[in-house]
Amino acid sequence: MFGAFTFNTSQRIVFENGSAAKLADHAAPFLGPRPFLVTDPGILSLDLQGPCETALRQAGYQLARYADVVADPPRALVEAAVEAAKAHGATSVIGFGGGSSLDVAKLVALLLGSQEDLDEAWGVGQAKGPRLPLILVPTTAGTGSEVTPISIITVGEEEKRGVVSPFLLPDLAVLDPLLTLGLPGPVTAATGIDAMVHAIEGYASTSTNNNPVSRALAVEALRLLGANIEKAVFTPKDQDARGAMLLGSMLAGMAFANSPVAAVHALAYPLGGTFHVPHGLSNALVLPHVLRFNNCVAAETYAEIAVAPFPELGNITDLIERADSFAGKLADLAATLGLQTRLRDVGINEEHLPKLARDAMKQTRLLVNNPRDMQEVHALEIYRAAL
Repeated sequence: MFGAFTFNTSQRIVFENGSAAKLADHAAPFLGPRPFLVTDPGILSLDLQGPCETALRQAGYQLARYADVVADPPRALVEAAVEAAKAHGATSVIGFGGGSSLDVAKLVALLLGSQEDLDEAWGVGQAKGPRLPLILVPTTAGTGSEVTPISIITVGEEEKRGVVSPFLLPDLAVLDPLLTLGLPGPVTAATGIDAMVHAIEGYASTSTNNNPVSRALAVEALRLLGANIEKAVFTPKDQDARGAMLLGSMLAGMAFANSPVAAVHALAYPLGGTFHVPHGLSNALVLPHVLRFNNCVAAETYAEIAVAPFPELGNITDLIERADSFAGKLADLAATLGLQTRLRDVGINEEHLPKLARDAMKQTRLLVNNPRDMQEVHALEIYRAAL
């Protein structure tokens, strides 16, 4: 018998080549007369949002844009975006870009729609709502933010905090594989590994809401991602591979949105907050070492999912050996994709590790979901193994 669980996801999902340029049609029930688009300078420089904006204006919408989003967005940026949306009289919010743009868009919709203070919304289930209508259009295959009730921003100099609430799930997620065709290889690789981490941690999570729907989605996500990530990196114009990565990322997002992630993310966040290592790469750097730490209690779980991205591991019948090989294959995959594989490769030295371990311990909402209890001394050991 399965225990009781809840499963929430985005209200409507559109997956189609060219769907972003049809946003005026797909999103018509939600937009209102004055939509507000949130994106970043990189998207703007490539004009990825251009066809979408043109279609909206031709359809008669009074569109405004905020395009100053940066990686690991700080609180002040979110507040500036809220003020810009308020000045526009926004009737809806469109997040267009990578995970940072989507996370900012979520908070703009929430804070403008509810008039609540961000300090009241931190944590799980604290946001009061309601929010403005929200449409999310991802341009990377990694975060799955278009189907998650989570927004992560940087507070102060380094700390990352999250708002977790069903209010952050959008009314509409538009997945257009064509938007990802120009994604550079390193970004494709890092965001793809990020999506794989979402599926792995969602499947193995000790959350009381770990459920059969999330587990099934995680397996299919890993199958799609494992079969297509190298092709997407090394044959970047392959539309089928790009579409599979975008779909796999979304499925992994659905999985961990309901069965939350754990220690890989907890140890990755300080790498981004302190050293500004991109989130996907941060996950890749600690992933195999966290899995090996967990293997003494989670080997059977990891062995179950190992064959989804790496079917050849099915030939290993010993579950502990298969789980260890799974960690090794993931490390090898990161190297094959051209990612840095050691903390020293991104400027982190032994002297930095104690602070990283202390900071990782602040991620209590994540560590509670880890298969094995993790203390500061363990985090330090893992960082040393990754050095």
